[in-house]
Amino acid sequence: MKQRKIILDCDPGHDDAIAIVLAGNHPNLELLGITVESGNQTLEKTGRNALHLVQYLKLNVPVCKGVPYPIIREVEVCDAIHGESGLDGFDFPQLEINYDQRPAIDFLIQTLTQSEEPITVVTTGPMTNLALAMRTNPKIIENIEEVVLMGGSFTNGNVSPAAEFNILCDPEAAYIVFTSGCKITMVGLDVTRNVLVYPEIIQRMEPIQTIASELFVKLMNVFNENQKKVFGWEGAPLHDPVTIAYLIDQTILTTKYVHTEIDISHGPSYGRTNCDLPNYLHLEPNTYVATGIDVEKFWQIIEAGLKRY
Repeated sequence: MKQRKIILDCDPGHDDAIAIVLAGNHPNLELLGITVESGNQTLEKTGRNALHLVQYLKLNVPVCKGVPYPIIREVEVCDAIHGESGLDGFDFPQLEINYDQRPAIDFLIQTLTQSEEPITVVTTGPMTNLALAMRTNPKIIENIEEVVLMGGSFTNGNVSPAAEFNILCDPEAAYIVFTSGCKITMVGLDVTRNVLVYPEIIQRMEPIQTIASELFVKLMNVFNENQKKVFGWEGAPLHDPVTIAYLIDQTILTTKYVHTEIDISHGPSYGRTNCDLPNYLHLEPNTYVATGIDVEKFWQIIEAGLKRY
């Protein structure tokens, strides 16, 4: 099978870390690079986390530092869930690698304009880097095969009644991407809240005994502890890796092609992804919205990914 070329734009983050694990060495995916922005923590911390993950997993991919701020809003981080480092729970070896010299926006533009094949861009954090790259050089849109994002919800949010964290971090960036004309697949809270890392999932992965499974077990223990403190849940929702699992096996998701609009009104629904599933407005569809997920198939993909290391 021909490898699908992808760029992963992220803000590591416990769940971003597992997305990197899945994307890093799957035979059907070619990870061209990792671009980083603030989100789960400040850019300095998410960037360092990305470098640590690439070094620890022995991945030969560039890590490019993105913009430190959203387009309009101030930076908000999620330290209650991801901790002071953004990736609490694992002691990485001393960092010996550094960023690629290209800023994330330059890397996106250069890679997308020079590639002879279309590239899929996966975003598992705020969409600032991709949006600014689109506005800087709109020609890149022509060579984006698909944008697959973890973000949004067609029901309720997780940081306000209306908005999901990744979108609310930079609604204007999401608006730019959603109105770009690209093929968009939205993996929102509606499906990611179904893949919960219950203790039995951690126990299932522990005997694998690879560097990736050790990382998974230690990170997920802390991820679960923090989610229980904040939300009272016994298992943390493993949001971000669903995007990569979908690219590995698209049958894990059920999607519906609908019109989606990002609320940038700065009112009480600021950051909401208004997905017109009933087609009330009869507007042109622009988003494949995930509405269901095969949970066991997802965990099989995670398990196989951990074993590959």
